[in-house]
Amino acid sequence: MKLDAMSGNLKRSATARPAVDAALHSRVMIVDDEPVNIKVARKYLQIAGYTNFITVTDSTLALDTIRREKPDVIILDVMMPQVSGLDILQAIRADAELSYLPVLILTASTDAETRKSALTLGATDFLAKPVDASELVPRVRNSLVVKAHHDHLSEYSSHLEQEVRHRTSQLEASRLHVVHALARAAEYRDDDTGKHVLRVGRYTAVLARELGMPEERIPMLEIAAQLHDVGKIGVPDAILLKPGKLDDAEFAIMRRHCEYGFKIIAPDTEIDNAADSSTSFALSERGNSPMLAMAARIALTHHEKWDGSGYPRKIAGADIPLEGRMVAVADVFDALSSERPYKKPFPLEKCIQILQEGRNKHFDETIVAAFMRRLGDILHVQSAFVDAA
Repeated sequence: MKLDAMSGNLKRSATARPAVDAALHSRVMIVDDEPVNIKVARKYLQIAGYTNFITVTDSTLALDTIRREKPDVIILDVMMPQVSGLDILQAIRADAELSYLPVLILTASTDAETRKSALTLGATDFLAKPVDASELVPRVRNSLVVKAHHDHLSEYSSHLEQEVRHRTSQLEASRLHVVHALARAAEYRDDDTGKHVLRVGRYTAVLARELGMPEERIPMLEIAAQLHDVGKIGVPDAILLKPGKLDDAEFAIMRRHCEYGFKIIAPDTEIDNAADSSTSFALSERGNSPMLAMAARIALTHHEKWDGSGYPRKIAGADIPLEGRMVAVADVFDALSSERPYKKPFPLEKCIQILQEGRNKHFDETIVAAFMRRLGDILHVQSAFVDAA
């Protein structure tokens, strides 16, 4: 059909659509080694209202132009020298950033083999040569509608991902706030500053890095360590705040804060009295986040001793979870070096002496050694989180 003969029909079709048609502003790319074919296709589309064109006659430049200009639809001739349209189509579909672009293949209507190859490679649609405006315009429009839906879904998916990340961040912040509040609630029972839990958490993180714990687990460990004494909530004030030494009965009650802490953090887990601790530690993973499972193990085992003389279950050596062994050193050092209702802070030399004397009895000697290697960092944490006067 001649251009002049088609002009009136195309203009009437264009005016029948809404005045504001986003598709008409789309970037239409035409790749053909014959300039006259580009001219004809472009003219038909201009009559239909399209205004934004990218044209390429050198097929070797097509891919670079596509990547640079980012068209919304591509009209691609098949038979071109040097680089064929099928080669370009294959490269487009292999590129993650371009694979979604609609590609209309220009081919002879009787070329069944080319059509089959193009479909296999992912052609969106076909246009027969010579181009017929009554096919070109609706096929371009339909391809652009599909792309618009794809773009909308991609934007919506991206928005959802951002929203999920934002909500996840909010939930994480809320979770941390609750954990910190719970840790402070316990600490305010016998320490009106609450800095003890922060120091123990930081000390434990320092030890974990020195011992080679994976970096991604250390922030979780630092938070979990802050809950080590949460069970003190269940200890009566008369015992918790007693300025003098506890008698045997009082100490038996005080020791129960380990079990109380475990039950607060992992309320659905039973603690048996068997010598083998593995069952309870495994059960503490059920129904809890990894951080809370770790916190439950710490709460239960941070007063166990390497030689088996600790409490509440008298487990020994490597049977004590590693995080419990690390918190044992961090907690004792902070207790020794801080003021308590029943004592003044010990000098640093005395604290170090007690830790050294406790190797292979109270403490895992590898953790004490790590503590000594990182003593400078430990003291930096201590000064940064000093108790209020």
